[in-house]
Amino acid sequence: MVTIGVAVAIPEPWATQLQDYRAAVGDETASRIPTHITLVPPTVIAPEVLPDVEAHLEAVAATVDAFEVHLRGTGTFRPVSPVVFVAVVEGISQCEQLAGAVRSGPLDVDLSFPYHPHVTVAHDLPQQALDRAFDELAAFECRFDVVEFHLYVHDERAGWRPTHDFALRASARR
Repeated sequence: MVTIGVAVAIPEPWATQLQDYRAAVGDETASRIPTHITLVPPTVIAPEVLPDVEAHLEAVAATVDAFEVHLRGTGTFRPVSPVVFVAVVEGISQCEQLAGAVRSGPLDVDLSFPYHPHVTVAHDLPQQALDRAFDELAAFECRFDVVEFHLYVHDERAGWRPTHDFALRASARR
């Protein structure tokens, strides 16, 4: 079996900035998790299903226009889940629509929580570290175009690695 995920990668320089921050606040998983907005959470599939998943993702990408995301400020899922995140403040509905389209066909998976696009910056840490991340990144802000999303495969030693990119359609307004 193989564990996969589908996500929008945060571009540079913000990807490294947020990943380095995540490591600095004590999140030991930071080096194994690229900075991203999840579309499909970790999902276990049989290796022989991977070509069907890739074909599905290619078909979805061909129907979705590129869009802009604006990240600003922080949020948290506490007390339900020990997570602090950078908030998606524009591009929410586009992320939701893309995630919904991707989570169909061979990736029709049940979610443990309602879908909420975000960028995790601290996870499963002591309350003081979560509070620190919430406060210190409150002024964080960036904008970028989402022109593709990625299929990731989890490796026990290396962590999450992108294995395939799926280009979105060029937006008519660009």
